Amino acid sequence: MQRQGWGGESPPIGFRATGGLLLVAHLLLVGWVTLRPLDVPWVSATNLHPLAGIRADLARGPAEAAARIGSGLALLAPLGILLPLADGRLHVSPVGSLLRTVSAAALISLAIELLQTGVPGRVVDIDSVLLNTAGVAVLHLAVVPAARARLRRRPDGPRRRAPSARGGGTRPGPSERPGQGSPEVLRRWEEGRAQGATPTITRVGVAP
Repeated sequence: MQRQGWGGESPPIGFRATGGLLLVAHLLLVGWVTLRPLDVPWVSATNLHPLAGIRADLARGPAEAAARIGSGLALLAPLGILLPLADGRLHVSPVGSLLRTVSAAALISLAIELLQTGVPGRVVDIDSVLLNTAGVAVLHLAVVPAARARLRRRPDGPRRRAPSARGGGTRPGPSERPGQGSPEVLRRWEEGRAQGATPTITRVGVAP
């Protein structure tokens, strides 16, 4: 069976395994950051109005707005690379890959927000889902299509020549003179060379 190289349907299995491990590690880190209880004197109200939280952050000033919005974009952004890497396919539609990745990231972000309802010091913010999903989409578009195209252009590794069905040997041509043999064998070889066809050399038994 022929192995697929870099130009096949998928990269080596090590890439998928590495992507899966990094994906699990990142999700565990995100869970620790977002679902651990916070000991705070007060928390902001739940925000179910899209963009209301972003407008409130912008009203706090450029520095605080950049920190809050940037953290929302960066939280799940690595999923834009890790999800396609764990999937492992190279020949996929860029639009389909983007939609699948963004949809999965949105579901993960929404699940985190729902779990935060039972964590002290945490509140639900719909703008967090929007920012998380946008960060995933931006990083996916910036890295994944170019990386897949580069991997598809890489040549396959050297392939082994398949042996022939009769044991892998090649039939000697008329120009290949046998090194040793009886006069009868040499005479047959000379006749075959003169006729332009590959002679058939019969085996000569050796008497005991």
